[in-house]
Amino acid sequence: MQLTHYNTNFSKRIFPITLICDNVTNAPNIGSLFRIADAFGIEKLILCGSGINLGRKMTKTSRATEKVVNYEIAEDALKTIETLKNQGYQIIALEITATSVSINTFEFSKSQPIALIIGDENFGVSEAILKASNAVIHIEMFGQNSSMNAVQATNIALYEITKQRI
Repeated sequence: MQLTHYNTNFSKRIFPITLICDNVTNAPNIGSLFRIADAFGIEKLILCGSGINLGRKMTKTSRATEKVVNYEIAEDALKTIETLKNQGYQIIALEITATSVSINTFEFSKSQPIALIIGDENFGVSEAILKASNAVIHIEMFGQNSSMNAVQATNIALYEITKQRI
């Protein structure tokens, strides 16, 4: 028999992880980010940028998780990151760069709270944010493409971070 969210025996947890989305504006992507924020028990989702819309297209994808996920909307991702850095967060950007480290070899802090940064759907994480980060990680891919959807990459990253913290 297939289980539903009403009869699973998963234990509810909140991890000290904040997901910072820099200019992620696609409504279905934002809705999906709410769902995975809920699924992985992250403490907060921060949507940064102008023109972020939490309208009908977003709620169709979120399946009401925007009602249970702690979130905020902020104008400036870099200011948000600097604030969290000053509060002792390990700042990690998810981006492929010449110096990024593979997620499968990276050791996430077990004592510090973590801020995971994902970037714009088209342009990724900005250079200024990469410089402000404590680490830049990437997901190894084996096909021709050098990038994946921001939500899919976030799923993989949150799985790895929570797996290491359990």
